[in-house]
Amino acid sequence: MYPTELVTPMKAELVEAGYKELLTVEDVKEALEKPGTTLVAINSVCGCSAGSMRPAMIACLDNEKLPDNITTSFAGYDIDAVAHVRKFMLPYPPSSPSIALFKDGKIAMMVERHHIEGNSAEAIADHLKQAFNEFC
Repeated sequence: MYPTELVTPMKAELVEAGYKELLTVEDVKEALEKPGTTLVAINSVCGCSAGSMRPAMIACLDNEKLPDNITTSFAGYDIDAVAHVRKFMLPYPPSSPSIALFKDGKIAMMVERHHIEGNSAEAIADHLKQAFNEFC
C-alpha cells in the first residue's frame, strides 16, 4: 500500500473536482447498484495518471451530458474497493489508471491504461465526452 502522504494530494485532485471516493466494497456496491450512469476513475501514482488521466477526468466534466455519479478509487491504496470495482470491469483485465462508464451497473465503455499512455488529456476528455453523449 502506498503511503498516505504520497496518495493524499493525488486523490484530492479528483475529489476537489467533485468525484466521490469509493473507499470500501460497500461504497462500490452502492455506486454501481444505482440505476443510471456511473463513471469510475481508477487513479494511480504513475506519470500517465498525473499527466493525462486526472486532467482528463476534470476536463470531461465540462460537458452538457454527464454521468449521474462520478466516482474514483485509488489503486494500491483503496485495495478492497479497487478489487471489487474490477469485478464489474470484467472482461477487461486490471489496469491502473483506468476509466469505466457503467450504465445500470453494466460496463458501457472502458478506457484502459494503454489507451491513456501516450494520449493527451484533451484527447481522453473528448473520448469521455462522446461516451457521455451516447450513454448519459
